[in-house]
Amino acid sequence: MSHINVRGVNLETTYLPGPTGPSPLVFLHEGLGSVSMWSQRGRHWPAELCAATGRAGWLYSRRGYGQSDPVPDVRGPSARSGAWSVGRHLPDYMHREAFEVLPAWLAATGIQRPVLIGHSDGATIALLHASRYPVSACVAMAPHVFVESKALAAIEQARQLYSANDGGFRQRLSRHHKDPDNAFWQWNDVWLSEPFRSFDIQADCAPIASPLLCVQGLDDEYGTLGQLDAIQAVVPRCRRLEIAQCGHSPHRDQPEQLSTAIADFLKTCD
Repeated sequence: MSHINVRGVNLETTYLPGPTGPSPLVFLHEGLGSVSMWSQRGRHWPAELCAATGRAGWLYSRRGYGQSDPVPDVRGPSARSGAWSVGRHLPDYMHREAFEVLPAWLAATGIQRPVLIGHSDGATIALLHASRYPVSACVAMAPHVFVESKALAAIEQARQLYSANDGGFRQRLSRHHKDPDNAFWQWNDVWLSEPFRSFDIQADCAPIASPLLCVQGLDDEYGTLGQLDAIQAVVPRCRRLEIAQCGHSPHRDQPEQLSTAIADFLKTCD
């Protein structure tokens, strides 16, 4: 593990060595994710995918997650400091990550035309970035293109569990985040805010020209196949993968099926 400074903020970064020829995989984590949370249930799925695709890989934790620098006054009044948020996130926080932070991080690492592998919030960020910047391909797992009541109900339940520390929720997060409160509240507060209910990036996705694979678990507790329908409505050539016996995290629930599908998809991309 190392840190890369992006506009004055240190972001936890991990490199998975691989061939220098093909475009590397860049993994973008979920709303409560981090570099270490990609490794679950005794396996390191990013390393497995790199091996399956014959590519190097990069992972980083967004600000306030993992071992990256925290968001100042994470539950305070919303403000901006350059590319960064101070206080509570505003509804465009994923746009800012996609259009300002991720390009700066890619420039700092020297990565050009990556293959983006995004999960949940990270999938939304991947779609937004691919709509404006050149990428070799984009894989969006359980993306959020618009806000569903199903997601809000699950996120409200997470708030209740975290506030009550039911089942040791906070302790589990502390294994992956040096400041679990920073990680949890920056995500939970904005998703449950009234202005976020109108969040919708369907029109933003329309310019995506790179190869695109969208993945949805059929048992996803945070979203429905309507997310993939919305993407395909504006990007008809988008490939679609629906996975049975799979919740919100395909890389944890069905890692072999997912890796095989992504490897086959990427064979047609470079």
